[in-house]
Amino acid sequence: MNINPDSDKPNNEQASLFESPTAEMMDEFIKLYSQNQTRINIYVRSLVTNASTAEEIIQETNYILWREFSQFQIGSNFLAWACTIAYNQMLAWRKKQQREKLVFSDTFLQAVNDELSSDFEGYEERRELLLLCIEKLPKHHREMIRHRYTLGEGVERMAEELGKTVTSIYRMLSRIRESLHQCVDLQQRNKPK
Repeated sequence: MNINPDSDKPNNEQASLFESPTAEMMDEFIKLYSQNQTRINIYVRSLVTNASTAEEIIQETNYILWREFSQFQIGSNFLAWACTIAYNQMLAWRKKQQREKLVFSDTFLQAVNDELSSDFEGYEERRELLLLCIEKLPKHHREMIRHRYTLGEGVERMAEELGKTVTSIYRMLSRIRESLHQCVDLQQRNKPK
């Protein structure tokens, strides 16, 4: 795919990508993106101090991820690829914003990038272990985790539905999180090298 970096308009080849992506391509992109969206957002927010700037960079990154997805090698590390694109978008944004008062040095940002990039494998391993640990929870605890963190349900609503106080829901969630943290640590220590 030929991409002209000086043009905001897609060339004919790009236009056809946007007009008729295959169902397989769309499914694969959606699967990989949804698995990594939160980590990509956290990564960008760790590099940029302003929330609206981070959102702007995330949106531009998402656009480029979709536009360039045909060049992504299926089976390789989608998160690392996405974060490289996000990092480049952050650098491009910085070039436009040199007049801002608080601008991190390139050296600092490269150090943060290196630190985050070196831990991608560790994050993925812990995520997989977390999923295993969640499956070990009692059903009512799994449901609480699902309502709070997957569905984004508020603690007040959960308390109302379960007939409990808000404080007791916070305590229960805290105990569940601590239990999951301990489980992941234990699984990681006992994992064969």
